[in-house]
Amino acid sequence: MPSVLGLLEAREKRVREEIARLREEAERVQATLGDAERALQRLVDARVTVVEVLGEPPSAVAEPAQSAVAGSPVPLRAGDMTASVLAPDYQRIVAVLESQAGREGMRCQQLAVALGLEVVPAKVEGPRSKAKRLVERGWALQVRPAVFTALAVPAG
Repeated sequence: MPSVLGLLEAREKRVREEIARLREEAERVQATLGDAERALQRLVDARVTVVEVLGEPPSAVAEPAQSAVAGSPVPLRAGDMTASVLAPDYQRIVAVLESQAGREGMRCQQLAVALGLEVVPAKVEGPRSKAKRLVERGWALQVRPAVFTALAVPAG
């Protein structure tokens, strides 16, 4: 008869292997998502370039009428864009970072708490990756490693 410790070790090994497999799958999905977002940004940039070459003012180009939905890409911040173009999760993060609590910078765990999430690695990872994406796209600043704040926009 197998020992209880042996059974636990075998189950632990299987769970660790499953976690490793899921992490690899998540990395593949994240890479594919990144590729798709970059392709979309290239298309947006190409459209803007074509409009400029044709001599029309950029405001003459009709922006998509649809509003941001969960899962939509984070656009590069340009001009007088407001957070309303962002997906709801990103809008919430920007609002928290713009709040009084976020002005000095927020660690990812603080951001998760402000968003009403449980402070465990699995729940903190989402806001962390979203905050990093907001930094990459010009919507937020990373003032220190893992510390984020809203983008300081000059008045006027």
